[in-house]
Amino acid sequence: MTVELVALKCVKCETMIQANEEEVAWTCPQCGQGNLLAPTGLAPLPVRWCVSRPGQAQLKWLPFWVFTAVVNVSSRQTYGGNDQPDKLWREPRRFYIPAFTASLEQMEKLGADLTKAQPALTAGLAAGALADCTLPPEDAISAAEFVVITIEADRRDKLREIQFAINTQSDPELWLLPFSGGPSLQTLAIL
Repeated sequence: MTVELVALKCVKCETMIQANEEEVAWTCPQCGQGNLLAPTGLAPLPVRWCVSRPGQAQLKWLPFWVFTAVVNVSSRQTYGGNDQPDKLWREPRRFYIPAFTASLEQMEKLGADLTKAQPALTAGLAAGALADCTLPPEDAISAAEFVVITIEADRRDKLREIQFAINTQSDPELWLLPFSGGPSLQTLAIL
């Protein structure tokens, strides 16, 4: 197998894209086109900027992979006697998986909080450049497993073991969500 260097040129206007080492997606500084690193080079990527609440100042835009999935819990055992899965899983859920560089704990917390809250997403105008998108979309589905476990483990019934499957109903879409201050649910500027 040979390693080939590929120039990162926008798929729409061929402008060179400046990239940090770990990043996997960018918006073109010239035309705004989303670009995703694929095995054969860059591929077009729709990037959506979520509208923030009015009056929000000094926003930081963080990338999230968002997709809809059904969680089928086949087995759940607890130390507290409640072996029923969370009622969240009765309906399809939209998952929000941080696509930026985050610790596992931060990814689990943000992903679980947003997946429980189900904030509405309304696309607005681009508010800058996409930066720090380091999680590929194919890894978002795997990361959703941590979110399910986090939600189930946070319940008061002392989870002992759980087996489940995540069946996606849509492909991950890249959304930039507005935050004021640090990236925590309390500062998400769309809630």
